Amino acid sequence: MIVADEFFVPVTVRGYETDVQGHLNQAVYLQYAEHARWELFEAAGIRQQDLQAAGLGPVVLETTIRYKRELRAGDKVEVTCAFAWGTGKTFRLTQTIRKPDGTVSAEVTALGGFLDLKERRLIAEPAARIGALAKDPSRFGL
Repeated sequence: MIVADEFFVPVTVRGYETDVQGHLNQAVYLQYAEHARWELFEAAGIRQQDLQAAGLGPVVLETTIRYKRELRAGDKVEVTCAFAWGTGKTFRLTQTIRKPDGTVSAEVTALGGFLDLKERRLIAEPAARIGALAKDPSRFGL
């Protein structure tokens, strides 16, 4: 299995993202994870329109979030994103939302794939297809 080097993006928790207890709303953790994924694609040289032109669409098949420490408005975090490629049609994503001091607020793991937009089925060998599209495939550990 190939595992990519750590990639992260900085995010500041905004007040409107918090719930009545003043904590970051649970759904926003998924938005932060998704944001980091798209930033990784951009860093590798793949835009959404590049995927669409290739007839591919990323899909999340399963997600698990482990909440570790609360986040409040104004907190600054780093959201990591790493792909782990196997030999089948799917791949694993590992993401950590942590404060700059290393305190982990949440861990997000996901199982994903790439959908052939015409056939509406997962493609085989997603690592090879994404590696071929990327200007910098090393961002994906390829």
